[in-house]
Amino acid sequence: MMMMQSCEQVTELVTDYLEGRMSFWDRLRFRVHIRLCSACKHYICQMEHSIKTLGQLPDEPIPPEVEEELTKIFRDWKPSDPPEE
Repeated sequence: MMMMQSCEQVTELVTDYLEGRMSFWDRLRFRVHIRLCSACKHYICQMEHSIKTLGQLPDEPIPPEVEEELTKIFRDWKPSDPPEE
């Protein structure tokens, strides 16, 4: 019997799915879930759009001050941190 994946599992596996690194059965379970779950389907669409958009950016170096700021933000980031406004 095929077990359904949870939304949490889908978000953890999205990169493998989009890069074609899943077995046939894992991909099938993944697709069944996103067919039945509108939130996960929306999430996958957002990820695909982000990848397509980012792929169109020119290859320009990141200014050192921007790289430093991003590194600091990600180093200090905690999953429970609320977004800043």
